[in-house]
Amino acid sequence: MTSHPDGPVLEARGVSVRFRTRAGEARALDGADLRVRAGEIVALVGESGSGKTTLARTLVGVQRPTEGQVLLDGTPLPTRAKALAPFRRRVQMVLQDPAGALNPRHTVYDSVAEGLRLHGLSQGADGRGEEQQVADALSAAGLRPPEPLFLRYPHELSGGQRQRVLIAGALALSPQLLVADEPVSALDASIRGEVLALLLSLRETLGLGVLVVTHDLGLAWNVADRTAVMYLGRVVEEGPTEQVLTDPQHPYTQALLSVVPEVEGLAPQVLRGEVPDPTHVPAGCRFHPRCPALADGRAEAAGVAAACRGTALPVLPIAEDGAHRAACHLVTPPG
Repeated sequence: MTSHPDGPVLEARGVSVRFRTRAGEARALDGADLRVRAGEIVALVGESGSGKTTLARTLVGVQRPTEGQVLLDGTPLPTRAKALAPFRRRVQMVLQDPAGALNPRHTVYDSVAEGLRLHGLSQGADGRGEEQQVADALSAAGLRPPEPLFLRYPHELSGGQRQRVLIAGALALSPQLLVADEPVSALDASIRGEVLALLLSLRETLGLGVLVVTHDLGLAWNVADRTAVMYLGRVVEEGPTEQVLTDPQHPYTQALLSVVPEVEGLAPQVLRGEVPDPTHVPAGCRFHPRCPALADGRAEAAGVAAACRGTALPVLPIAEDGAHRAACHLVTPPG
């Protein structure tokens, strides 16, 4: 890991996000803890419906938490929109779908310059004008030489180029942390590696911290220093990527990993059903209705089956020492 101990730290502490629906109160997040330091790449993984994108949106101030806090360098995010501007210059989000995120009527130049204009930074503190800042951001995103792209429109670009333009728009504000939501899910396999290599390069050259939101554990294997696994609004396993992916402790992580081609030694497991409706979070361990360890008798043999079904697990706290931990009765038996 190449994190900078004195650099900025973005944290979610006990964050919950609840919505009122016709079916009742939906707990999109239900007490999530997560930390991203400058100079490290953290992968946030899980199935659709696990709460990954909601947590990402909460970390960048787009979604306000119902409970808990988001902090940057120990300071809680302000609640007023205008007061969020300095925070958003330091923490930028890269959206999932470049085709949808880029305005089809805006040129590449205008797309990258938009953030500078919104924040009143067209004349940089270092003396660079808007055009130079746009050119530098495009170059940092791997689009070189940048000038021939200035007047092109999104439909004239490849998928990989559009994703790089989105990244350039974030880099134009000189952030210290990036939150990238499924940054390569819409790209061809041949382009995915290039964009992942770019994220690694930005970490090395600029000291950026990056949170990569993904359903793909193979991606985490390739780029992340640490991996956090989410299920139904909570982080259920977290630790150094090598430990999480070579010695998974939570049955949910084991099941997700069992179908990753890069991982050997785990028998393929098919999870039953879908992630439950967040208006009806199961009692006990929230994963227990789908848990292979309950289905195959491991929980019964360990004497924790009753706890799995009826004893709720606490929120998995951030490991101050970088340890590998999991929220599972099999790992930490009750009592």
